[in-house]
Amino acid sequence: RKVRDSMRRDRLLRFAQESGCKAVATLEPENLFYLTGFWGEAVGMLDSSGRTTIIAPTLEVERARQESSGCDVVEAKRGSGMITELVSRIRAEKTCVDCRDYHMMRVITDAASNAVPSSEPFLRSRIIKDDIEMKILREASKIIDDMFGICVQEIRAGLREYELQGTLMSYAISQRMFDTGYRHTLNPLIVAGGPNGALPHAQVTERKFAAGDLIVVDITLRYRGYVSDATRTFALGKISSDAMAAYDVVQESQMQGLDAAVPGQQCGIVDNACRVHIDDSGYGRYFVHSTGHGIGLDVHEQPVISAGNTMSLEEGMAITVEPGVYIPDRFGIRIEDSIIIGKRPEVLHNFTKELITI
Repeated sequence: RKVRDSMRRDRLLRFAQESGCKAVATLEPENLFYLTGFWGEAVGMLDSSGRTTIIAPTLEVERARQESSGCDVVEAKRGSGMITELVSRIRAEKTCVDCRDYHMMRVITDAASNAVPSSEPFLRSRIIKDDIEMKILREASKIIDDMFGICVQEIRAGLREYELQGTLMSYAISQRMFDTGYRHTLNPLIVAGGPNGALPHAQVTERKFAAGDLIVVDITLRYRGYVSDATRTFALGKISSDAMAAYDVVQESQMQGLDAAVPGQQCGIVDNACRVHIDDSGYGRYFVHSTGHGIGLDVHEQPVISAGNTMSLEEGMAITVEPGVYIPDRFGIRIEDSIIIGKRPEVLHNFTKELITI
């Protein structure tokens, strides 16, 4: 752990220096966790000497001491006291400050001329996963595979979407896997049967599964801080011939995207590898989102696997590859894996992508 922390902090300081700063500070829990090992209500700062400090309110001080690694923990009054303490430290040297709250950032920059609003050091450091992060992502992905196995056991005609969601989340929590808090959906995961599957970010409803449904199950959950993300589409009984044809197209598209995801490849080329096959098969207008995104401490991180993105993939990046076809009022199909970029992509999910008919 000490070696890992030292490597992360060295990277953060190097990227801070490239941004014209000597130190970094964060008010965001994901980056606080990345820097210190503590996820909670606190401020983290790494100064130019490599000293890492957590500024925490009384209710978090003891937990910060227990869960952090190689950090000084300073107690401060909740809210304004924490900011005052941070500002006093920023005055000592020019600091990249990571804060998404505009009002709070304005208070900090008005009080400390050395504060530079920037998340760049954290974003650049986090984009390449270290061995510990990769290990956690592999463990998280295995739990998700187990949850797809539960889908095969539980899906039946008459079962409601929210009932399957409840069963899956009960298992996830038993494995210490939790909701990501993703703000664009009210549900911790997506369970969408029949025409609901045509909505890429469908909310879970009371709809009952029926014979002939395609059922999209998208599981995006957090394990030991990190997010794994995968989707499988299941068939309940016999499906239509055009639904089967569309499934085959998405499956082949995803395989082509995985084959393209190698170091040095532009993200836009990976997107194109999926998109061209879907276009050529006549479903282009039904593929309505990008091919994928980075994963890690956030659900969506850099890099974005989208058309025109010239960023090149690097060894150690973790991304998703998730093409889909969505026919309004009829059905949806998505197949998604989380992968780690290497000489050959390491697909983190072993659950079959052949269509399972239940």
